[in-house]
Amino acid sequence: MSDPSTSARPDEASFTGSPQTRVGQSPGPSTILLALGIVYGDLGTSPLYTLQTIKQIMGQGFSTEAALGSLSLIVWALIITISVKYGIFVMRADNHGEGGILALMAITGTRGSRRGRWLVVAGLFGAALIYGDGIITPAISVLSAVEGLNVATSVFKPYTMPIAVAILVGLFALQSRGTATVGRAFGPVMLLWFITMGLLGLVGVAHHVSVLTSLDPRYGIKLLFGHGLVGFTLLGGVFLALTGGEALYADMGHIGRAPIRMTWYGIVLPALVLNYAGQVGHLVDAPKDDGNPFFLLSPAWAVYPLVALATLATVIASQAIITGSFSMTRQAMQLGWFPGVQIFQTSADQYGQIYAPFVNWTMMILTVALTIGFRNSDRLAGAYGTAVSTTMVLTTVLLFEVMRTRWHWSLWRSIAAAGSLTIVDLAFFGANLLKILDGGWIPLGFGALVFTIMIIWHNGIAELHRRNAAQSELIDDFLTRLAKENVARVSGTGVFLTRLGTGMPPMIVNYVRQTQSLHQTVIALTVSFEPVPRIKAQDRIRCDKLGEGVWHMTVHFGFVEIPDLPSVIAQAKHGGLPAWERPTYYVERYDPINRPGNSLLSRWRTALFGFMVRNSAHPVDRFRMPTNALVELGRRMEL
Repeated sequence: MSDPSTSARPDEASFTGSPQTRVGQSPGPSTILLALGIVYGDLGTSPLYTLQTIKQIMGQGFSTEAALGSLSLIVWALIITISVKYGIFVMRADNHGEGGILALMAITGTRGSRRGRWLVVAGLFGAALIYGDGIITPAISVLSAVEGLNVATSVFKPYTMPIAVAILVGLFALQSRGTATVGRAFGPVMLLWFITMGLLGLVGVAHHVSVLTSLDPRYGIKLLFGHGLVGFTLLGGVFLALTGGEALYADMGHIGRAPIRMTWYGIVLPALVLNYAGQVGHLVDAPKDDGNPFFLLSPAWAVYPLVALATLATVIASQAIITGSFSMTRQAMQLGWFPGVQIFQTSADQYGQIYAPFVNWTMMILTVALTIGFRNSDRLAGAYGTAVSTTMVLTTVLLFEVMRTRWHWSLWRSIAAAGSLTIVDLAFFGANLLKILDGGWIPLGFGALVFTIMIIWHNGIAELHRRNAAQSELIDDFLTRLAKENVARVSGTGVFLTRLGTGMPPMIVNYVRQTQSLHQTVIALTVSFEPVPRIKAQDRIRCDKLGEGVWHMTVHFGFVEIPDLPSVIAQAKHGGLPAWERPTYYVERYDPINRPGNSLLSRWRTALFGFMVRNSAHPVDRFRMPTNALVELGRRMEL
C-alpha cells in the first residue's frame, strides 16, 4: 500500500518560489504585505480582547497599579515569546524553509530511539492541538470586532452573533481562491489596521506619557506576585496577546523567514506596544469603565469606521491559523500520520499556496458551532489559549533537541536558552489550565481527538505493511514460477501501486494467480515520502530490474510536494526503462476487518481505521492517475 498522499499539482518545474530560495532573501513591499495578510492577523487583533479579559479577571480589584502591571506583562511576553523565542530561535529551526511543529519534529534527528519516539509524540500532539486552537481563533476574533458596535449603540447587541456567523461563513468560503489571493487582498487592509492601531495608541500615550514607565518589568513582577492566585490567573489573559505565535511559525513555508521577521520588528511589534500602552493610558483615567478599552481610544465619530476596519482585521486574524492548518495537514498526511485528503495547489509560483477542502469545511462547521454556543467573546476567552499554550511548551521541548543534535550546542548552553523559554511557557501553560472548566477542555479535547486519529492511522498503515510483507513471495521464486507455469505475458504495461520489501507484493502475486497472465512490462511502483520538504530531480526516481520485463520503481517525494505519478513515470521511461504506451495502473483498496479474538480496544481501533481507509482520498485524486486506465483491486485484511 502506498503512503498517504495528496492530489494533483502543476508540474514541479514551474514552481519558482520554494522556501529554500525564499527563506533568506530580502523581502520586498509585496512580500511584506503578503506577510501582513496571512501571518499577523491573530497577533495583530489581540488588542481587541486582551486587556478587556484582564479587566474581567481582576474585577473590582482592577486599579491603576493593575493596569500598569498588565502593560508590563504584555510587552515583555511579546518580547520574550514572539521576538526572542519564535523570531530568533524557532524560525531558525526550519526544515529546508518549511516551518511548523511537524517540520521541527522531523529535524530532531532521533527517530527510532525511545527518546525519538517520545519526541514524535510531542510533535504530533502539538500539531493536533493547533487544530483545537484553530476552531476558536476565528470565533473570538470576529465576535470581538463585531461587539465593538455596542460601544456606540445597543441596537446591534442582539445581532452580533448572527453577524459574526455570516462573516465566518464568508471567510471559509473564500479559502478556495488560494492563500496568495487572500493575502494580496488582505495585506493592504492589515497595513491600514496596524497604522490605525499605532496612531490610536500614540494619542493615548501622548495624554498619559507616564504609562511608558510600566515597561519596566518590575511593574509586571509586582502584579504577578502581589495578588496571590489572581495574579497567576492574570497570565491566562496576558497569553491572549501571544496566541498567533505558533501559526506564525507554521506559515513560514508560505512566506519565508526574512519577510516575517522584518514585518514583526518593523511594523507589528511597535504598533502593538503603542496600542496596548494607549489602552492602559485610558484605563489609568477610568479603571472602572465598562467599555472595551480598545474602542474607547477612538473618538465618537470614528467608532463605526473603526468597527468596520476591526471586523476586516479579525477576518484576517483567522487566516493565519487556517493556512497553517492546511500546511500542517499536508505535512502530517505525507509523513504518514494522517488519512489522505485532497490538497489543491492554488498557485503556479508558490509551493506553500494550497487549499484543503475537508479541513476548511470541518473547521468552519466547528467554528460556527462555537460562535453560536458561546455567543460572545467574553465567554470564549475562557476557552481560548489552553491548546496553543500546550503546543508552545512542546515546541520548546523539540527546540532543545534541535539545539543539541542539529546546531551542536553544548548541554549547558542549550539548557540556558531552552530552559529560560520553558519557564515562561510553563507559567502560561499553568495559568491556562485554570480555564479548563470555562471551556478550555474544548480545544484540548478536539486536539486529543485529532492526535488519536493520527496514531491509529499511522499504526494501522504500519500493520498493513507488515501483513503484506508476511504474505509476499520471494522474488526469485515468483520469477521461477512465471517460467515454470508458462504464465502468459500479454502485451502492454502494468503499473502496480504497491510496496516492495524483500518479496513480491501479494497484489501482483494474486493478480497472476487469478488471471494466469502478466503484462510484458511490469512495474512495481512504490511512493516514498521523505522527512525533507522537497527532493532534488536527480534523486526523484530509482529503478531496479528484477527479472525479464519486471521492474521495481521507487519515487521519492518531500513532505510538502504533491505527486504527479504519470509525469514521473514518463521521466523514468526516458531514463532507462523500455518504451511503452498507455500503461494500465493497478491500485489496491483494503477493507480492514477484526481478527477473531481481538480485544474490545483492538476492535474499536480497527473499526475506526477501516472507516478512515474507506473514506480517504482515492488514488486518482492523490496521484493524478488517469481514470480511464485505472483498475482497482479490493482485498479484505484481518488486523
